Amino acid sequence: MSKILCIGEALIDMICTDKGKPLSAGENFLKKPGGAPTNVAAAIAALGGEVELAAKVGVDPFGDHLVAVMKSFGVSTKHMLQDENHFTTFAFVSLMENGERDFYFNRGADGHLNTADIDAINMDEFSIVHFGSATGFLPGDLQGAYTSLLKNSLDKKLFISFDPNYRHLLFQNNTASFIKQSWNFLEHCHFFKVSDEEAIMLTGAATVDAAATAFLQKTSAVFAITLGKDGTMLGLGGTTHIISSIAIKPVDTTGAGDAFTGAVLYQISNYKKQEMINLGLDEWKQVILNANKAGARTCEYLGAMEAFKHLTSDIFN
Repeated sequence: MSKILCIGEALIDMICTDKGKPLSAGENFLKKPGGAPTNVAAAIAALGGEVELAAKVGVDPFGDHLVAVMKSFGVSTKHMLQDENHFTTFAFVSLMENGERDFYFNRGADGHLNTADIDAINMDEFSIVHFGSATGFLPGDLQGAYTSLLKNSLDKKLFISFDPNYRHLLFQNNTASFIKQSWNFLEHCHFFKVSDEEAIMLTGAATVDAAATAFLQKTSAVFAITLGKDGTMLGLGGTTHIISSIAIKPVDTTGAGDAFTGAVLYQISNYKKQEMINLGLDEWKQVILNANKAGARTCEYLGAMEAFKHLTSDIFN
C-alpha cells in the first residue's frame, strides 16, 4: 500500500446551535475538528490507508485536540506542527433563518505552514499527494508552501490529487485569484474532484456538461464532478460517464465530499505508482462507485469525524 500525504488547514469549527441567530447574538457553540484536508486524511485512515497530514496548529488546547483526533484515526502527525507563536485557526458559523450563513474566520496557525516546513518532509516516503485546502490560496505562508509542495511532487513524479474546496465566504472579493491558482493545480494533477458549482465557476461554462468538456480539453487529469442525488460525472480519456449515487436518507452532509475524496485516494493507494496513472475506465468506474458509497455512509451520521468512525472498506463490498 502506498503512503498518502495531505496538506492544508486543520482548524476548529465553532457551530452556533442557536439556529437563526447571528454570531453576535449566539450563546451556544459546538466545537468540531475540521479542515478539508484534515477530513480527507481521517477518512483515508478510517478505511485502512496509510496517510500523513502536513498542517500547522497552535500550542493550545484546540491544537492538542486536533492532533489527538488525527492520532485516534491512525493518521501520522509527524508533520502536523504546533506553532507556539500563533493560535489554532477557528471558523465560526451560524445558520440564519433565510438559509444564509453568518461566518467569521479567525485565522491563526494554519496559514503559517511554510516552505521550510515542506522542505523538511521526506517525499520519498510518499506516492500520492493530496491538495485540498480551502485556505491554501489565501495570502500567506501556506500559499507558498502549497506551491512548493506541488513542485516537489512533480519533481518526484508522484500521483497528484486536487480538490479546490471553494468557500465563497473566504474568497467572495477575490474569486479571480482563486480560479487562477486552481488552474495551476488542475493542469498538473492526475485526479481532481469538484462540485457542479465549482466546475461551472472554474471554467466559466453555462452548464455542467460544458464545464466537463472544458476540463477534457484543458487538462489530462481524470476528474469527478459531484452532482448530489444525480450521481457523479467521471471524466476520462475524452469522455464522461455518470456513476449513480447511493440512495439514503441523509442526516448530515458535512464531510461527504471529503469522504468521497478519501475513498478515491485509499483505493488508488492500493496500486503501484505507475499503475495509478494508467487505470482503465472500468477500474475508475468502480473507484467512483465506491467513493459514492463512502460519501453516502458519511451522510448517515451527524458530524464528519463522527461519521468517519463508521467508514470501513467493507462498505465497498
